Parts: sequence; C-alpha cells; structure tokens
Amino acid sequence: MKKSFFICFILALSLNSMSQTFTKITTGPVVSTPGDSRSVNWIDMNNDGLVDLFISNGKAGGQNNMLYMNLGNGSFLARTGDPIVSDNKPSDGATFADSDNDGDADSYVVNWYNFDNLYYINDGIANFTEILGTAVVNTNGYCETASWGDYDNDGLVDLYTTRSGGSASTDRNRLYHNDGNNTFTEITSGSPVTDLYTSRSVNWTDMDSDGDLDLFVSNEGLTDNDENIYRNDSGTFTRINTGALVNNGGLTMSSSWGDYDNDGDLDVFLANDQSSNALFRNEGNFTFLKITGDTITNTNDHSFSSAWSDVDNDGDLDLFVTNTYNSALKQLNFFYLNNGDGSFERIGSSPLATDSSWSYGCAFGDYDNDGFEDLAVATVRFNNTDPSDFLYHNDGNGNHWSTIKLVGTTTNKSAIGTKIRMKAIISGNPVWQMREISAQSSYCGQNDLRAHFGLGDATVIDSIKVEWLSGTIEYFTNVAPDEFFTITEGQGLTGMNYIDESNKFLLYPNPTTGNLKIDFSNLALTGENHLTILDSEGNIIYTKLLEDYSSQLNIDLSFIRQKSTGLFYVTLSNKKGVTMQRLVKL
Repeated sequence: MKKSFFICFILALSLNSMSQTFTKITTGPVVSTPGDSRSVNWIDMNNDGLVDLFISNGKAGGQNNMLYMNLGNGSFLARTGDPIVSDNKPSDGATFADSDNDGDADSYVVNWYNFDNLYYINDGIANFTEILGTAVVNTNGYCETASWGDYDNDGLVDLYTTRSGGSASTDRNRLYHNDGNNTFTEITSGSPVTDLYTSRSVNWTDMDSDGDLDLFVSNEGLTDNDENIYRNDSGTFTRINTGALVNNGGLTMSSSWGDYDNDGDLDVFLANDQSSNALFRNEGNFTFLKITGDTITNTNDHSFSSAWSDVDNDGDLDLFVTNTYNSALKQLNFFYLNNGDGSFERIGSSPLATDSSWSYGCAFGDYDNDGFEDLAVATVRFNNTDPSDFLYHNDGNGNHWSTIKLVGTTTNKSAIGTKIRMKAIISGNPVWQMREISAQSSYCGQNDLRAHFGLGDATVIDSIKVEWLSGTIEYFTNVAPDEFFTITEGQGLTGMNYIDESNKFLLYPNPTTGNLKIDFSNLALTGENHLTILDSEGNIIYTKLLEDYSSQLNIDLSFIRQKSTGLFYVTLSNKKGVTMQRLVKL
C-alpha cells in the first residue's frame, strides 16, 4: 500500500539564547517505521539542497534498509522500490561520498553474518544502481562499518572497512584503493590490513595537521589498549604504539573527532561499553591528553555511538551519546552542552536524554534548513521487537550560524578530509572554529556533509579559511551570517537561501486528470532551475532542466500509468534553494 507521511513539529513557547530545546517528532515515516536499525546518515541524495536520511537495518534474517527523501518544510517520504532499499540483508554501518566524482553521493553499506557488502552508484537524482563483481563487495564476512577517505590525495576517495566476526584469518580490516571508474584494488600489505582486532569504528582524520588523512580504528576488546592510530606519510602507514589514546582508551565502540576546545586541532571522544567513556585532547604530534574528572567521562554504561554538533549555535561543539544492550533494561542516552571552557554540562531534562530504548547509530543534520542541527537516532531490536527510530527537531534560539557546502575540483568532489576554519567575534572575543569534512562521524553515524558553525551574537564572519585536501588554501572575508553557502575549489563562494514558503509556483488544475500547467510568474526565475515530479513512493517520474522558459510550463501527464492516481510532489530547485507543491491526479 502506498503511504505518505508528513512530519509536524511543535514550536517551543519561548526560546532562550542561553539554552537549547528539542522537540521529539512523533508522526511521519522516520518515527513510525519499525526496524532493527543500525546506521544513521544525513546526505543530500538528489542535490536539491535538503539532506535526506538513510537508516540501515541489520537483524540476522535480513531486512531492507530505509531511505527517507526530504520534501522540504519538515516532510519526508519513504523511498520504495529502489535497490538501495531492497537488499534484505543484515546491514550494519554505511558511508556516503561521491566515489566517482560525478557530482552526487554514492553509497557503501556493510553487512554482518557472512554476507557480502553493498555498493550503490547514484545517478544524480537519487536512483541507485548496485555494483556487483568489484573488490569492495566481494567481502563475504562480518563487517561493522566503513568510511570513505582519500588517503593518497589523488582526488578519489578510497575505502576502509572494519570487521568483527568470523575466523582469525578473516577478522582483518580491509583497505581499497579507488582506481577510478568505480573500480578498486584491495591493499593487502601494511598494518592497517594485517592487524587482527575486533574492530568497530573507523575515522579518516588528519590528526597531526600535515595535510593527509591518518587512520583511527577503535576496537572492542577485553583490555583498554585496543585503539589503533595509523600515521599517514604520503600514502604509507605507520602504526603509533605509544601514548594514552592507544593504551588507555577503554572498551571502545565509537570514536568521534572534533575540535571541542577551539584550539585548531581535532580531539576525540570514545564511546565505551561497560567502561567509562573517554575524551582525549589533541596536544599535537600524535600526543593526546586524557581528560578526567569531567561529567562527560564520569560514566560507566553501555555506550555505542556519539556525535559532535554545536546544537545551540554558541560557538563550541556539544555532544550526544547513545546507549544500548544492558540485559533486558532500556537505556537513556546522554546529552552534553559545552560550557566553552573545556568542560561540559550533562542535560538530563531534554527529550534527547529522556527517551529510553536500545539506541545504536546517531547523526546530526539540519533537515529543515533553519540553521540549527537536528538529530536522528537508530534503535535496535529489543525483546524480539523492532522499535521505531527517533527524530528530534532542534527548536533553535537567537544565535547566529553559518552552513557551508564544499565542492572539490582537484580535491575529491565531496571534499572529504578538507578543513574549514571560521573566525568571528563572539561575546566580544575573537573565536576561530574548525570543522573537517568526514564520511563517518562515529560508529554507524554520518553527520551532514555541510560544515555547520554556531556564531553566537556575531553579526559578521570575519574570515573563512578553506584548507583543501589537495593542498590549496583559500580565504574569504566579511561574510554575512545566517546563510547557506557553497564554496567550490578555485571558483569562489556562492549563496543559497531557502525559498520562502509564501513564494510558491502555482499548479492548475489541481487535482488534474492529465494536463498540468505550472505558473512561475511569482518567482522571477533566472539561471538554471530543475523541475522534478515524484510519486507517493518517492520515485522520480519526471525531471526537466529549465533554461529557456516563460512564466508558464505545460506538461501532459498521460505518460503516468492509468492506475497511478493519487498524490504526487512537484519540486523546483535552483541556487536559492528548493520549494515543493503537492499535486493530486485523478
């Protein structure tokens, strides 16, 4: 049966710029579709300026994964029929990036229970094709998660997968070099692929700020000295064996990297199962200081995933942590606000911290483009029941923000590994913040690839510095806050405002029996505009690039099968953003 659901969120009665509120979403497909869910990925699948939501499912008997297309204004539509949601495999982690540099996000999904992994190529409008017979899918193992990252800086993202089951000979993790044209070569030598651990999480991240991506692998084990740092020297890896991070991390499930103290380098939080969580401050040159005594580390629970985001837009990174698997008891998740002085406050009253379940992956993404990052949380099978996942809308406050999409040209198209730094005067003080674009922000989690910055009371962005993975450095100054921008490597900065709901195109007749007229006269269109019609299952049935147009377009819908009646969606996207109208066909 065809179904469509719409997310409705309740506005907070009052907003305080010193606090942060979330509203739990209780209607719509994201929160009403049960599943044994694992990975959460916020990705703009069809380049319409709205992040869509992918959630993998992984119970032993197999289950289809889920893709929710973002229709704008808080509305999602569950995609059906596409190969990416028709696998019926026991899937675990997932990672998205433009693996073939054709301008859209491709997908890699790993499976457990001795099933091969899944590799999907995007056609640009969120129709996916499964690629078979290549090295990255002939895995036949027990994989936990994976991440794209260009370790040799050749402009193509490579792939690393973690594994945690099977025999000792197959437990090793895998590294695949991207040779272009959707072909890969497996790398079989070197410690990243010969070390044998029960590996959970993986991050490509430039730990020493030398311009290439190092590799961090967190492992589940019986001792604390199970984290692996592999230093990258121009494509050659050396394992780092000394230091607190690799010898006193804990029984780690997830690793999340972020500059929580705004000192310009990447620190790391470890989510641990049955041992206290851990926070390590980067002191430079692969030296990390373990932070003790703070509420963020004074826990001994069953933590599995984590995600950094400046949820209150005050200029520093806050943290969310999931908990799961504690006999028959449901677990509360953890939510911490950054105090701005290197310490954190645990918030117990937020909906983020009062829902109890077995939670797995999590990720932040601004799905309604209001400048405040929202949160999705995957829930796993509990007492032989598949629960529904969690979605929380960030209700915002009076603080300013900036969100930037990076597009590589010499650097890989998704700009994975690129650092972006932003300076603004916040509360009278100059503050530099830094984000690194990553295809895996935690175990079974991928934040929105757009770099999000909170700016507090800043009324102007003094400086933006982009350190492309190719080595190119670009600067921009005196930029307005509260905007969505795109920076293309070597081509400058362009703006993108979300189209106001009151400024719609017109559809008539609506309902229609077949002939449709679209009136654009209210929009004063210029440049490239993309028109798309989707059916109620999220399938794209019509698309047109509007370059030479008048104020009106006539479309004959007789190509739609006679039985295809009901609700459709017409979207118009351009540099300013996207707007959507509902269409009924009789």
